[in-house]
Amino acid sequence: MNPAGRRASTVRIIGNVALVAGVLVSIITLSSDAGSAEPHVLAGFLVATGIGLRIEAAIRDFRA
Repeated sequence: MNPAGRRASTVRIIGNVALVAGVLVSIITLSSDAGSAEPHVLAGFLVATGIGLRIEAAIRDFRA
């Protein structure tokens, strides 16, 4: 595996972790306390970061 492909795989894995963490934060917050908005902002940030990293990995993988 070439270095660019390995880098894209690493970025994709980090994006997956960020997506899962964002969804888990949202689910845990909804089940415990729905009145606070800060955890949902954190969850949205994590999901947006995860999606961005997955797009970046797809672009890098396409170019490699």
